[in-house]
Amino acid sequence: MAEILVLVDHADGAVRKPALELLTLARRIGEPSAVVLGAGDAAAGIAAKAAEYGAAKVYTADAAEFADLLVVPKVDALTQIAKAVNPAAVLVTSSGEGKEIAARVALRLGSGIITDAVDLEAGADGTPIATQSVFAASFQVKSKVTHGAPVITVKPNAAAPEAAPAAGAAEAVSVEFTGNAAKVTSRTPRVSSGRPELTEAAIVVSGGRGVGAADGFGVVEELADALGAAVGASRAAVDAGWYPHSNQVGQTGKQVSPQLYIAAGISGAIQHRAGMQTSKTIVAINKDEEAPIFELVDYGVVGDLFDVLPQLTGEVKARKG
Repeated sequence: MAEILVLVDHADGAVRKPALELLTLARRIGEPSAVVLGAGDAAAGIAAKAAEYGAAKVYTADAAEFADLLVVPKVDALTQIAKAVNPAAVLVTSSGEGKEIAARVALRLGSGIITDAVDLEAGADGTPIATQSVFAASFQVKSKVTHGAPVITVKPNAAAPEAAPAAGAAEAVSVEFTGNAAKVTSRTPRVSSGRPELTEAAIVVSGGRGVGAADGFGVVEELADALGAAVGASRAAVDAGWYPHSNQVGQTGKQVSPQLYIAAGISGAIQHRAGMQTSKTIVAINKDEEAPIFELVDYGVVGDLFDVLPQLTGEVKARKG
């Protein structure tokens, strides 16, 4: 089977869920090989996790450059590994950093790139075919690269991670760093809310202008915590200063594609829809029955979110016992 390189995203010694999704998707189009960069003492555990999800090989590289410099060291490593093994495709998570890495790698390899794929399949000739949502998620298209090894970034939640234990033989590789990278001068850890990362969460509960004020997000957060969900916000709510910009969902915020998206008090302007329209199931609560959000929902509730959300939270808690 053709070798598929998967860049494994990890943090604090643990493999991030989107990387496991990539390994699952890679098995549809070939034989996954994981690339683990800058993991330090956690490399062995990360390699074992990658093997658990189908990685037949695990390429590892560790150096101070991965921690001290931005993006370029990972580009150097992934490019050099790709040139050495000539893979059928290179898969990277569709994050801000992931898409920059993918673009630079594609340029160095002279290959085509596809970004923000929501599904992958093998074409008749074995070439990977990616499904993308385009024009603010109004259409879905199937695309393939016609020159070089395809470099494809895939959105989180594109597939459910499925274990498939493989050999996972680890191979340490040395990297020739090119330099010319921005240097990290300091780091300030983000204060954890205890909730899932917004772009990776299986469930997202978002509030909009309808919450009325910053305090109004309390009912949104209570439902999110009952569901084990992330909290999102519309641009209107963020611009009003009711919720942090890091939680904004939309064309100028973060794009999410969870299994369940609950929009509370959000009208559904195109700017917001562009960031969540690929969600698998969409539920909206809004007092205005003419709100555009109802055009794309699977389930809609016309009502006051301050009446509906507490009842929903109570029901969730009751069913969870």
